[in-house]
Amino acid sequence: MALEIFWGSGSGFSWRVLLALELKRLPYESHLLQFSKGDHKAPSYLAMNPRGRVPTLRDDDYIVYESIACLAYLDRKYPATPLFGATPEDTGRIWRAVCESVAYFDEPCESFILPLYFGKEKEKETQVRSAAAALTAELAQLDVILGQRPWVASLDVPSAADCVAYPMVRSVERAASKPSAAMFDLPFAALRTKYPSVAAWMQRVESLAGYDKTFPPHWR
Repeated sequence: MALEIFWGSGSGFSWRVLLALELKRLPYESHLLQFSKGDHKAPSYLAMNPRGRVPTLRDDDYIVYESIACLAYLDRKYPATPLFGATPEDTGRIWRAVCESVAYFDEPCESFILPLYFGKEKEKETQVRSAAAALTAELAQLDVILGQRPWVASLDVPSAADCVAYPMVRSVERAASKPSAAMFDLPFAALRTKYPSVAAWMQRVESLAGYDKTFPPHWR
């Protein structure tokens, strides 16, 4: 049986695992859940993932959820085209970058994008402005890093660090482009102009084989 991924369109956490599957060139069966229909809260799905979140990965009778856990499982089970490096030094760099993304980018990303996605930017203006300030600092640092090397973890090939970071950066770009975001006068409203090294890296990710299959359908 092929690997199966249960995911949601626009979920950066799902996107991480889809990118990893394509990067490793693994065959998989895709199950796109419809949040509007409550698919992620259906009893059959909750039996696999009691938190009712996405993504969930099923490999025969083994089930794993939480995006980073999914990446770690895929790399250990299918070691070809490693996501976490081929040497201890590579592994350390990649895990450090993954941990930094999770610790410093994920929370402000969610705090920023969700009010803009769901029309609550005025209600949550303070939250959005605070998150935007944190994201500005993180994007500036990422731009410096990517000005020194082509991929987030300083390797000559993409890794788990890129799978983790890209969906969140791309989500910030999408949210910042919404008309309602104009009220915040965001420094990253034109993200690819403000951060040219980040822009070049995003283009490299978007040029990877299989990238188009991972793109959120409802963003097209």
